[in-house]
Amino acid sequence: MSENYTDPSGNTEAFRAFVHTPEAAEAPAGTAGRLPMLVGAAVAAAVLLALAVWLAVG
Repeated sequence: MSENYTDPSGNTEAFRAFVHTPEAAEAPAGTAGRLPMLVGAAVAAAVLLALAVWLAVG
């Protein structure tokens, strides 16, 4: 770590500058990356449920 590093929690001005960085604006884009994972989990759950029903009936 460089010696010029300023901890954002050290004072209010640094924290506000840290919060308003462009990386903070990209946070909602990261939530879109969870959608395929949630859809995949739902499909996997449906397949497991169908398999359990098929085994119970058969």
